[in-house]
Amino acid sequence: MYENELKALKKAGRFRERILFDDRLEDLASNDYLGLSQNKKQFNKAVKLVKEYQTLSSKASMLVNGYHPVHRIFEMTMAEQNGFEEGLVVGSGFLANMSLIEALVRKGDMLFMDEAYHASGVMAAQLLGERVVTFRHNDVDDLREKLSKHPAKRRIIAVEGVYSMGGDLCKKEIFDLADEFEALMIVDEAHSAGVLGKKLLGIFEYYGITINERHIKMGTLGKAYGSYGAYILASSEIISFLVNRAKPIIYSTAPSVFDTALALVSVEYVRKNAKKYRKKIAKRQQMVKKFIGTECKSLILPMVMPTNEHTQFIQKGLMQQGYLVGAIRQPTVQKPIMRVILNVNVPVKKIKHALALIRHNTVK
Repeated sequence: MYENELKALKKAGRFRERILFDDRLEDLASNDYLGLSQNKKQFNKAVKLVKEYQTLSSKASMLVNGYHPVHRIFEMTMAEQNGFEEGLVVGSGFLANMSLIEALVRKGDMLFMDEAYHASGVMAAQLLGERVVTFRHNDVDDLREKLSKHPAKRRIIAVEGVYSMGGDLCKKEIFDLADEFEALMIVDEAHSAGVLGKKLLGIFEYYGITINERHIKMGTLGKAYGSYGAYILASSEIISFLVNRAKPIIYSTAPSVFDTALALVSVEYVRKNAKKYRKKIAKRQQMVKKFIGTECKSLILPMVMPTNEHTQFIQKGLMQQGYLVGAIRQPTVQKPIMRVILNVNVPVKKIKHALALIRHNTVK
């Protein structure tokens, strides 16, 4: 039925499939930045926590009878740690972005979205029609011009703390611009929470930004925190509005109780071990700067490849050497890349070896 379309994808080097990779490979592909996906001690803590309650699963949507004490404890913990009034646990980062953008941008409002924003936000924005303006990636001047050209009841800016493909940080000037225009800010911290800041809380902490009522932080639990799900942090008013208007929150079964418990114990573990992790993160960033001359401020290192086919060729060769690296192809990115994750669980020496293999086997 879709034979021709699948043939076209294969011809263009864009065909995708699910693969069970060898678990013995050094993982430089996943977003498991701190290696918590393999921490059985935290897993067992989460099991013990959930067993303290009679109800072990979500059962229903959060507004029926799916809201569990573990959900509430997690929300309060995240809000308190990050300096926000209120928190809301969500089933996934995709659902969190859909919730925020679809619900918050009302009639008379305008959304200003970075062109490199995550696909979930782009998909949600497609529901808004002319209420969406895209600005050039991390371009403060372009954003200023478009904010000035599009007056609105509410202006809402959507950015990422660390951009998932490029690994670059959202510019501090964009936060300043939001304050100047009194715009709301949706900040997707999926790839910055657990990586940036003295306490590894993310981009707000990294820049020393004082949280105000217009700031909205969204983050995921399936990356640095080694679990699954997402959260939204904001003012009590915004969280209440989302509970009443965001369809993915109202009509989805509540997030997994166990995954939320696992995230809760992982968040606490990261808090206690932030200094140790900061040193490991810095060590990997310094190696990249010294070895290939690239300044990496996150744990994502993109290395541009000439073609989709070459990207897959490099990935296969690396696997033969014991490394798994993400081969990211178009249309996810404009140019195909090897997306190297500087996983703190992988020794620096091995990461350096993988980088050397990529450079040696890539045609300039």
